[in-house]
Amino acid sequence: MLRKLLDRPIAVTMIAVVLLILGIVSSRLLPVSLVPDVDAPYITVQIPAQGLSARQLDETVITPLRQQLIQLSQLTDLRSEAREGNGIIRLTFEQGSDIDYLFIEVNEKIDRSTTSLPRDVERPKVIKASVTDIPAFYINLTVRGDQPAGHRDERHPVSDRFAALSRFASQVITKRIEQLPEVAMVDLSGTVAPELLVIPDEAKLRQAGITMAAVEGALRRANVTLGSLVIRDGEYQYNVKFQSAINGRKDIEDIFLKINGRLFRLKELATIVEHPRKRQGMVFSDGRNAVSLAVVKQADARMSKLKDELDKQLRQFRYDYPDVEFTVTRDQTELLDYSISNLINNIITGALLACVIIFFFMRDMKSPMLVILTIPVTLIISILVFYLLHISINIISLSGLVLGIGMMVDNSIIVIDNITARWIRGEQLAGAVTQGTKEVMVPMLSSVLTTCAVFVPLIFLNGMAGALFYDQAMAVAITLFVAYGVSVTLLPVYYRWWYSRQQAFRPTPWLAFFSFDRVIDGYDVILKWFFRRRGLMWGIYAISILGLALLFRGIDKERLPAMTYSDMLVRIDWNDRISAEENARRTENLVTSLGGRILQSTVMAGVQQFVLSHTEENGVAEATVYLKCHEPDDVAPVQDAIRGYLAENAPAARCSFGVSGNVFDMIFAEREAVLTARLRSTTGHSADPEQLQQLLDRIQDALPGQEIPPVAMQEDILYIAQPEQMALYGVTYNDLIATLRNALNENTLFTVTTGDESLPVVIGNDLRSLDDLLGNTFIHTTEAEIPVGILMRQTMTRDLKHVVAGAEGNYYPLDLAPRAKDVPAVIGAIRGCVAEDEHFEVSFSGSYFSNRGMVGQLIGVLAVALLLLFFILAAQFESLVQPWIILSEIVIDLFGALVVLWVFGQTLNLMSMIGLIVVCGIVINDSILKIDTINTLRREGMALKHAIMEAGRRRLKAIVMTSLTTILAVAPFLSHGDMGSDLQLPMSLTIISGMIVGTLVSVFFIPLAYYEIYRPRR
Repeated sequence: MLRKLLDRPIAVTMIAVVLLILGIVSSRLLPVSLVPDVDAPYITVQIPAQGLSARQLDETVITPLRQQLIQLSQLTDLRSEAREGNGIIRLTFEQGSDIDYLFIEVNEKIDRSTTSLPRDVERPKVIKASVTDIPAFYINLTVRGDQPAGHRDERHPVSDRFAALSRFASQVITKRIEQLPEVAMVDLSGTVAPELLVIPDEAKLRQAGITMAAVEGALRRANVTLGSLVIRDGEYQYNVKFQSAINGRKDIEDIFLKINGRLFRLKELATIVEHPRKRQGMVFSDGRNAVSLAVVKQADARMSKLKDELDKQLRQFRYDYPDVEFTVTRDQTELLDYSISNLINNIITGALLACVIIFFFMRDMKSPMLVILTIPVTLIISILVFYLLHISINIISLSGLVLGIGMMVDNSIIVIDNITARWIRGEQLAGAVTQGTKEVMVPMLSSVLTTCAVFVPLIFLNGMAGALFYDQAMAVAITLFVAYGVSVTLLPVYYRWWYSRQQAFRPTPWLAFFSFDRVIDGYDVILKWFFRRRGLMWGIYAISILGLALLFRGIDKERLPAMTYSDMLVRIDWNDRISAEENARRTENLVTSLGGRILQSTVMAGVQQFVLSHTEENGVAEATVYLKCHEPDDVAPVQDAIRGYLAENAPAARCSFGVSGNVFDMIFAEREAVLTARLRSTTGHSADPEQLQQLLDRIQDALPGQEIPPVAMQEDILYIAQPEQMALYGVTYNDLIATLRNALNENTLFTVTTGDESLPVVIGNDLRSLDDLLGNTFIHTTEAEIPVGILMRQTMTRDLKHVVAGAEGNYYPLDLAPRAKDVPAVIGAIRGCVAEDEHFEVSFSGSYFSNRGMVGQLIGVLAVALLLLFFILAAQFESLVQPWIILSEIVIDLFGALVVLWVFGQTLNLMSMIGLIVVCGIVINDSILKIDTINTLRREGMALKHAIMEAGRRRLKAIVMTSLTTILAVAPFLSHGDMGSDLQLPMSLTIISGMIVGTLVSVFFIPLAYYEIYRPRR
């Protein structure tokens, strides 16, 4: 077959050109994304319940829902959190579950629970997590020249211009952006909605003898919408319609009331005001009121196309609406473009560095050019296979291509080196090409299979890790098999064609100086020295076994390496009974104190209006702040400044820092603390706050090095109605509640719909203080005016601000961040404190346990990979002994890689563990070729020691070249500064150190091990 191909170079070229054209076309059709398109196995249930405290919400709403949802199949974790006014239940399922089906099942469970929920509670919303829900951009809209956010009068908290902007954003801007084919929807928050407030003049009402109930009744009777009536007039039939609905403020002002024979217009008895509705949350951009638009892309849209179209639309907006400022923040395309471009640049750099090495080792100009030719050919054909297998271009699949580059060059080097060696030894060119290629085809195929054998088990990892590295395993396997095909078909054809006019191999004169002969002579001397001191080598092997065990136990473990970001999200809980306006004021003061250390800020204070779950739920006294710093190095100082400001100005406040939401963070980020102590009350109910605080104080004394925050509690005013007084004055509960609603402007009568806008009509009084509420609010009866203060008594209550529960029931989560080696001692101390308290019991969870479970899975994957390697090698060599010789070197390689990780301060994480697994597959390729050559020489009749020395000389050049090209291909990833490089850094460091150690082991240890095993059989 190969000889036929050698005789038909034009046919081979035409086939290659067709594949290249298809690959180039496929590259333009492949979707480009940050991470692979995988289903996130999370479902969130949001429960709005205005007027309920955290404990009431947990007991009356969340507990019945939790009891239903815990019956779901494939559920791995359930966690609920209740806070005042809203709650949330987070469901985590097994990776690979059918989330669409589970979404339907969750809704069915909730529907079954609705009969047991309070009637005034809205139906909970079920939200399915999806990578497409992460907004591609946030666009902040502000009014140019508008006054900075500050304290205005409470009835008009924003300017008329911003109120107009809110309507404009929701009715015009969102609609135009959603018309783009690449946009799925636009989610928005920060808008203000108008309402009509009817403020009765109580003095005029008393003078006219009109009660508040009469005013409410007149308003309700005036808002009547009748259906059409059918009237027949002879042979004709007409639809008669009545127009009596209220459409605006003027209609309300013109409502008539007939009292004691006299007609009154409502505007004579009350003031009707149209003003912004009371806000539970707000958005500020760089200190000004803003409307934030979250642009969500279509699942199949290319991010670059969306970016181009949106930029074009924003340029048109800025031209059409010069009074509105459009600011793009949290741009996912910047992260994608930077990470992808850096990876591509690193691929190119690694390929060029590998080519430089080839020039010096091959000592002529033609053969390195052949190797260089195989790199783009292999990459382009691999892209074609990507397209056929529906694998996208992302930072994971590109990292697989990076690993594949070094190995694809290895195949070309081995083929060219073997052909050239046969040609130099006197064979004819055609015979050297044919036999030289056939001689290494089987060992090379074995090397490809062994490398794939360590990657394929990675896709069987549990959870998101397996889904994540499916693309990497497939990318490496595709690249290796394509490279193998190119090396044994295209490369020999072009080698023969290019050298057909030469009678013998002649080095390029200026490269002839770089002779490898001196290196081979030095290798002979060193190998003979080791032969005389074989005990030293076995001593090193024993030390490696012991060191590997110690390092594995002692090195820190985490899920993923630290990432570099120049922006962050700050979550602040002021831990105080403050309004949304005060929350915004405090948060803006905090941001202002940072001065010029930040480029851009977006403050989301209080409850936000977003529909999707891409933004963390806030309470009224909580805020989420997005900060963009100048450089990644500025992030830590800004965090320190925030902690210092809060410690000085709001010591009770809590803050936490996180990365701005991106797809990678949504799917793979750590969602739990290092260690969480779940403190449960032995009574089976939620913990008593005072007893809980006493336990936390004892734990703090036992763990002085850990920062344990106090229990987050809230203090509420509780009014208790006095039935005796109410009966005495003839006041019902409905009368009391209606009067309080009016006083607090919470009595919504009906809603007026005008176009796309809903306008609530609210009856109430002037806003007043707590003292006014009790002393100046009256219930009007036929006999007297009763102040509400004598009908109620006031008391104070303290309770938990958040009530958390899991599958086991209610618990208090105590989140800690000890070092991994300190976790057992921390657990022991907490158990001791809890044992002394009869009111509590404790269990533990956290990333400490999940990370160790992940490492255990990877060890299992490594064991499976080694078993596959053994089977492949045993089949190749027809021996059960020689595979052990090759696999024995892995111990030293892993020990060397762990030493380098420890020296450079890296942790044992998912990426470094994968690097270790990759090393196991790559590093033994050199040993496979060496042992195959030794076996060949021995079959030809050469003595054992002579065969070992000769095989070492023949394969040394190829081994060094392939190792250097693999090392240099991944060397550019030792830099960091973007997500792609940060993710690849520990894996690259592991591969480079493992390859360096593995090369030394292959050229010195493997020959000695072979000699020791076969020496008795001479």
